[in-house]
Amino acid sequence: MVATVLTLVQNETVRLDQDRLSGLYHQLGEAGAEDVVCRAIEELAIRLAQCERLWRQRDQAGLRKCARSLIAISDQIGMATLARVAGNVTDVVDAGDAPAIGATLFRLLRIGERSLTAVWDLQDLSV
Repeated sequence: MVATVLTLVQNETVRLDQDRLSGLYHQLGEAGAEDVVCRAIEELAIRLAQCERLWRQRDQAGLRKCARSLIAISDQIGMATLARVAGNVTDVVDAGDAPAIGATLFRLLRIGERSLTAVWDLQDLSV
């Protein structure tokens, strides 16, 4: 008898706040806004990797602080979903629920990757 193996495909839509990005471009001009967005993307990528490292090291306080920092950065450039999920990570760290921390963190990493890709794709279209 052959067992059936199912693969769970996790696919979530990320949402970028177009108004937030347009506001940045209006307020700072194209060069200024692109500079802010590029620095934010770089910082988000670094902090997402740092969150995973802290989780593997079982540094809950460090993970909470790192995830919390993602909220402000992602919100600044219109990554509402990423900001919300980073908030979820801080909530489950506060609750001390180890399985939920792992699950929510890896959701954060997936959303983060998709959000970063979405912003780069959007920049290619010249916001």
